[in-house]
Amino acid sequence: MRKLAAEALGTFALVFAGTGAIVINDVSGGAVSHVGIALTFGLIVLAMIYALGEVSGAHLNPAVTLGFYFARRLEGRSVLPYIASQCFGAILASVALRAMFPDHARLGATAPAGPAMQSFVLEAILTLLLMFVILSVSTGSKEKGVLAGVAIGSVIALEALFAGPISGASMNPARSLAPAIVSVRFDFLWIYLTAPVLGAAAGVVSCRCIQEKGCCQAVCRES
Repeated sequence: MRKLAAEALGTFALVFAGTGAIVINDVSGGAVSHVGIALTFGLIVLAMIYALGEVSGAHLNPAVTLGFYFARRLEGRSVLPYIASQCFGAILASVALRAMFPDHARLGATAPAGPAMQSFVLEAILTLLLMFVILSVSTGSKEKGVLAGVAIGSVIALEALFAGPISGASMNPARSLAPAIVSVRFDFLWIYLTAPVLGAAAGVVSCRCIQEKGCCQAVCRES
């Protein structure tokens, strides 16, 4: 229960701060800025890794949880409880933002700025890179250590900086699902539920092929 509570709290903080920055940027006439939004996402993830990494691993993301499972670093029985806790925390955050900003239309929900397939591919690649870094700097199923928070938070901020204007740089099904549910905006939600999972799976394969000796042959045999 401590792990599930940590995942719920951490994802609440991620969605509250990250999508909250988007909402406040909208209502304040751009005071936060695109750079500020990207840094907010990166910094809140960095903080939650250091605060919760020793407890639950600070996944804060269903795609990351599935990635750890695909990499055989997380037991199968933990996957659904982790994902449920993450979605619960994310939805609570969007409900809190709705209570404070009742007139905001989307509450930071993600949507493609161009063709849907363009954002789908972009989200998959972004999550691949994120999962590769997470697996490379984490221990077992836990994102912890002196440099883990800095590395992962930096990747999230970097990807949000350059890809945010096109796809929203979600890389996280819970982060996109929560504002979509609370604002009742389900257009293009399928992109942000499926592409990050595919990207995380590809990130696992990439990490194994680069970080583990002889794993390319092992991956080919398993597939």
